[in-house]
Formats: sequence, C-alpha cells, structure tokens
Amino acid sequence: MTEPDESILKHKLLDACREFVEKRIVTATTAMNDAQRSANEEGKSSAGDKYETGRAMMQIERDKAANQLDEALKLKRTIDQIRPEMQHERILPGSVVFTDFFKVFIAIGAGKINIEGEDFLVVGAQSPLGKELMGRGVNDQFQFNNKPNRIIKIF
Repeated sequence: MTEPDESILKHKLLDACREFVEKRIVTATTAMNDAQRSANEEGKSSAGDKYETGRAMMQIERDKAANQLDEALKLKRTIDQIRPEMQHERILPGSVVFTDFFKVFIAIGAGKINIEGEDFLVVGAQSPLGKELMGRGVNDQFQFNNKPNRIIKIF
C-alpha cells in the first residue's frame, strides 16, 4: 500500500469511527430526552406512590442515558485528537497496524469495521489488544489469544 492509499485508508477508518460515535451520541441524547419527557408527562394519579415511583424510574433512565452520552462524548474527544496525516514508526493512538493475522486501527473500541472489503479491528489504546500493541514496531512479535503474531506494517 502506498502513502496516498495509506492516508486515504486512515481517513476512511477515522470517518467510520466518527460515524460510530455520532450514532451513539444521537441514541443517548434521544433516550435522555425521551426519559425526561416521560417524567414531565407523568400525571399525578390518585396513588401518589405510583406517581413518585414512575418519576423516579424515569429519572434513573435519564441518568443512564446521560452517562452513555458522556461516554460517547469522551470517545468523540479521543477521535478528535487523532491526526491521520501522521506516520508512525511505533504504535500509538491513530496507528493502522497490519499483523500476520489481522489489521487493527488504534482509536476507540468500535469493534470490526469493514473498509472496501477489508476488515479492521478498531480498538482503544487501553483495550487488551491495544495495550499489547502500544509502543511496538515493525517485526516485533507478540502473543494475542495464545497465538503468536508479528507486526508487518504500521502507518
């Protein structure tokens, strides 16, 4: 893969991560707003305890969605710090890594992403695989899932 292709691939991976995070932000915001609206609309019934229980449950749901939104915003900040134009000799956040058995993008925990027919594991630097790879260079060997691997390429 040549440098322009590498740059394009890294931008596509970053765009896929942004889309992943944006969906999480929208989902969490919608859930938070829905829970708040439900709590506000909860009418006072003749059974006061039932009303209070309903409002408390809606508040719990709203808080849970707010926590999910906070986590998604942290992921967005992580993505925003990645500079796709940077080339890496050692694995850092933003590195694309080719090994004997898989391809990895060190960014956020987004799972498997397919770019133009190629599968990439998108992992955070603090994930088990991310920790195993961080700081390594080309030809370094490592164990993952009890299988030996070798780093073939980093960009």
